[in-house]
Amino acid sequence: MRQRTLGGQGLRVSALGYGAMGISMAYGSGDVREGVAAIRRAHDLGVTFFDTAELYGWGENEKVVGRAVAGFRDEVVIATKFGFTRDYGTDSRPEHIREVVDNSLGHLGVDTIDVLYQHRVDPDVPIEDVAGAVKELVEAGKVKHFGLSEAGERTLRAAHAVQPVSVLQTEYSLFERDVERLFPVLEELGIGFVAYSPLGRGFITGTAKPAGQYEAGDMRNDDPRWQPGNFERNREAVRRLGVLAEGRGATVAQVALAWLLGRGEHVVPIPGTRSAGRVAENVAAVELELSADDLAAIEAILPRGGFGARYARQVPEWV
Repeated sequence: MRQRTLGGQGLRVSALGYGAMGISMAYGSGDVREGVAAIRRAHDLGVTFFDTAELYGWGENEKVVGRAVAGFRDEVVIATKFGFTRDYGTDSRPEHIREVVDNSLGHLGVDTIDVLYQHRVDPDVPIEDVAGAVKELVEAGKVKHFGLSEAGERTLRAAHAVQPVSVLQTEYSLFERDVERLFPVLEELGIGFVAYSPLGRGFITGTAKPAGQYEAGDMRNDDPRWQPGNFERNREAVRRLGVLAEGRGATVAQVALAWLLGRGEHVVPIPGTRSAGRVAENVAAVELELSADDLAAIEAILPRGGFGARYARQVPEWV
């Protein structure tokens, strides 16, 4: 597996990572055994970067990741996150960060967290205080690298001035491209980028069903891209991408991941799946290089991303 460096603090990871959220939440009921098998298959294929969070099952997802990588922990980079409350509010008070980190270390069964993200910007806690708390954890040896998720330019600059930020994580795919406007800031500050939901929350895999056809609790039932009107337009875009992919002897998912990998050496996608077979399909995208004609065709199909907003409810602008 090719390697990429994220940020200026020596964070070295595989070009493609693995997002574990779907094992525990958001995409219907999961199977721990399948999740563990998928993670281990990813490692067998060269993936060294595994992403989880306190929020994903309130420690249960971290336990799955910890169990899966226990036999090769020293060979991988584990990222987790703090900052949510159980009622989905935000809490990035320094004392809460320290509590979450201690819990996460126990859930993961590790001595050090390789990457610690603030999961969402907390409007009630100055980012300088957040970065200061993480700096103390880095100095104590409990954390190696600091990351932010869904943050904007002001937050990135203010945090980076206190504790160097190695990586920003935000949704990014052929369906969602708004974050590209932050790439100049990332380049200026020397911050890497991790793309979550790189397959459009699964839509780009070609297996999407209309909203309402998923089991209760599946986020896609409420996702605007799955609603009538948007669903049909997105499905047609994926069909057209499928024609392009077939011509390259690839799948739509592989084309979508190759497109992301081609956006720059600072970009690392973290597709998630509970299927070991899908893991192998995703990893193969690292070897797929898209031509200028391929890129032009993709741009013609999805010039501004997918159809429909990211979320059913309005979310705050990045700050």
